[in-house]
Amino acid sequence: MRDLSITLVQCSLDWEDPLRNCDAMTERLDAVPSGSDLIVLPEMFSTGFTMGSRTLAEPMDGPTVDRMRQWAGAHDAAVFGSIIVQEGDKRYNRGLFVRPDGAVVHYDKRHLFRFAQEHEHYAAGDRRVVVDWRGWRILLQICFDLRFPVFSRNRGDYDLALYVANWPEARRAPWSTLLQARAIENQCYVAGVNRVGEDGNGIAYSGDSVVVDPKGEVLASLGPSAEGLVNCSLDRVSLEEFREKFPVAKDADSFELEF
Repeated sequence: MRDLSITLVQCSLDWEDPLRNCDAMTERLDAVPSGSDLIVLPEMFSTGFTMGSRTLAEPMDGPTVDRMRQWAGAHDAAVFGSIIVQEGDKRYNRGLFVRPDGAVVHYDKRHLFRFAQEHEHYAAGDRRVVVDWRGWRILLQICFDLRFPVFSRNRGDYDLALYVANWPEARRAPWSTLLQARAIENQCYVAGVNRVGEDGNGIAYSGDSVVVDPKGEVLASLGPSAEGLVNCSLDRVSLEEFREKFPVAKDADSFELEF
């Protein structure tokens, strides 16, 4: 069993400007420490949280996915973040988990943010996705998914949950509280990555990106409204020992999800 080195990228985003955002991200990733296994970017990191899906959606072989492949290869690390993807006549807020060899696993956001009419501009995902990476099982989640604990319930199938977000500053407290709750109730590590700055709709974001351990303790964080990177090592032995010593999952209810 090996530890996992994870790097969170907290940054501002240029509104609806994929090329500029990707160029800026390339420069930011120069600071990723050698040996990082996983780099996590915000939700819709190439555009900001826009409802302009018809004009901004890209295919899976588009330029932003190509940039993600370049980043993963250059850093010998998986890269996870979400972008707007067109597939047939549908558009998705799609989380992309890109490996250094260019392989891509995707997760389409299940819980669309009705308050911003996201459900009118994007199709909802219809599956829960766990990926295997360097001995770790990783659950992929996007922003509003954080408020729905049944969907992320650990059935003994993952060790780390990733939440990428454009989570407004006005709701900072729920963001931080729910990330800790998801870690505690699922006995897993949780990493939440949020953007900073103001978007094209005048909505402010405070970041508050964080890595939480299975006991709910914060292992690493980025301060509010500050751009930057933070790296953290996740201890696999500690995780397994805690689960064995305090086997909460043995008393969990069984259920099936319906889509």
